[in-house]
Amino acid sequence: SVILDMQNMTCAMCPITIRKALQGVDGVQSAKVDFASKTANIIFDPKKTNIETLIKTTTNVGYPATIHPEK
Repeated sequence: SVILDMQNMTCAMCPITIRKALQGVDGVQSAKVDFASKTANIIFDPKKTNIETLIKTTTNVGYPATIHPEK
């Protein structure tokens, strides 16, 4: 799994758009997008996809992402 910091999230529809885009990626098992923290928590099968593909997917729908730094 990975947590991404999302950019350009401005309204309540943004997380829905991001979640739908991520769920369309083969290998994504779950995508929880939180508007308040501007993050996406994604559980995926590393044999089918990778973090670069997930970031590219969100960027393509208008929401560039970066990997959330570990605390």
